[in-house]
Amino acid sequence: MPPRKRAGQAALPGMPTMADLRDTLWKAADKLRGSMDAAQYKDFVLGLVFLKYVSDAFEERREQIRQEVLDQGIAESRVEVFLNDIDEYAGHGVFWVPDEARWLYLAERAKGGRIGELLDAAMDAVMKLNDPLKGVLPKIFNRDNVDQRRLGELVDLITDARFTGHGDRPARDVLGEVYEYFLEKFARAEGKRGGEFYTPGSVVELLVEVLEPYSGRVYDPCCGSGGMFVQAEKFVLNHRGRRDDIAVYGQEANERTWRLAKMNLAIHGIGGDLGPKWEDTFYADKHPDVKADYVLANPPFNMSDWHRKVDDKRWHYGVPPAGNANFAWLQHIVSKLGERGAAGVVLANGSMSSKQSGEGEIRAAMVEADLITCMIALPPQLFRTTPIPACLWFFAKDKGPQGAKKLADRRGDVLFIDARNMGTMVDRTERKLMPEDIKKIAGAYHAWRGTASARVENLNYEDEAGFCYSATQDEIRQHDHVLSPGRYVGAAEVDTSDDEPIANKIERLKKELYGHFDESSRLEQEVRTWLERLDV
Repeated sequence: MPPRKRAGQAALPGMPTMADLRDTLWKAADKLRGSMDAAQYKDFVLGLVFLKYVSDAFEERREQIRQEVLDQGIAESRVEVFLNDIDEYAGHGVFWVPDEARWLYLAERAKGGRIGELLDAAMDAVMKLNDPLKGVLPKIFNRDNVDQRRLGELVDLITDARFTGHGDRPARDVLGEVYEYFLEKFARAEGKRGGEFYTPGSVVELLVEVLEPYSGRVYDPCCGSGGMFVQAEKFVLNHRGRRDDIAVYGQEANERTWRLAKMNLAIHGIGGDLGPKWEDTFYADKHPDVKADYVLANPPFNMSDWHRKVDDKRWHYGVPPAGNANFAWLQHIVSKLGERGAAGVVLANGSMSSKQSGEGEIRAAMVEADLITCMIALPPQLFRTTPIPACLWFFAKDKGPQGAKKLADRRGDVLFIDARNMGTMVDRTERKLMPEDIKKIAGAYHAWRGTASARVENLNYEDEAGFCYSATQDEIRQHDHVLSPGRYVGAAEVDTSDDEPIANKIERLKKELYGHFDESSRLEQEVRTWLERLDV
């Protein structure tokens, strides 16, 4: 049921699409930023968007309860009792919002000069009445450095009813999309630091499409703002699954990022377990007993300052070097896989070939343990936040047929995919994997693994020069356990359909070029003639 609309806010003049809404909101919000940097302003905007979401979702549920009660023939005079029953909201995954935290109450007081005080009180009230949100929401609006006039304008902006005016989409979906969009924009604005909480959408989508997490436990040991979980949920819903088909477990070391992730999951209706507080995964694993069906992760690249304990049980394939945590992350992730669990991890390219400080031996041990299913070399400039080239590692604890799944038996094999030439530049500095790129890469993996989705689409795996190659462990040993796809897939076949002799081609192109020069001279003369005729 759509939320109630305030008088005069139903129309959407001049703003018919979600893209327009997101862009307009961002530009307007950015204009209100004033002297704050992106890292500070992010907490303000995303905190307000979240409060708007819980308030809208509360009003939606309130209206549903009213209708349900009346439909049961219960007298109007008794409706209020049901409307004030917190369990009626909690049972539907909706947070209880007290009067003083409801958006309409706040919006009506946005220009009174006390909006910061009221917002802090609202955040506090919501947290006190909803255990999952305790310690999560920002109480930063009444500080001395906050311009109350600008804050009031920001509240007005987010009050815009166009959040709830997009067809049949409920407030949760619209606000969830806006929240994700703002996360991406803030990550770009923060530059390198933005990579701490955001992974580019096309990379997350590729990881999810390859692994196909239809159901089970999904874990991310460095979950940032929770983007992996949101994409996994989208995958489930897009394949006619239910939101609770997956159970989400995550951990994040940064306090502010952990809060963002908690809000991001709540706004998408995902009931994940991110631990009682933020914590370093290497220092204190918040999910020591979790064995995941899927692990999705984008750990910090080449992290040199990390908590290293030499006798840690997770270092089954070798003790990672103190100066680089890449192989600590990989071994931690492998330690979390269930008997038939699978993982996809984003790492710096150096992890595929480094032999420094024992990394080569650890990589060789993981190859010999037959844990690696696929290696993908990504194109450059996918990550605006770092120039370091990246790759994807995929693992599986069981590379056999897995019984009823009837997968191809890939024990002893590794699929290499070279995607360095894929993707499209969306602006001067950033590249993006397009849907057709993701489909081709994921399709190659599914065909190689013989998944149900590949059988439905009649996909059969074949090596393709310059793109993919299925290598045996013996071949990988011959390459000294270096896992760079470029070593295995070879060069793409040269297109020989153009058999015009080179001398003839040069002569033809020269004639075409001279023709263009002649036309250019003619047009130049024509423009000169017209300019001379001008009488100014």
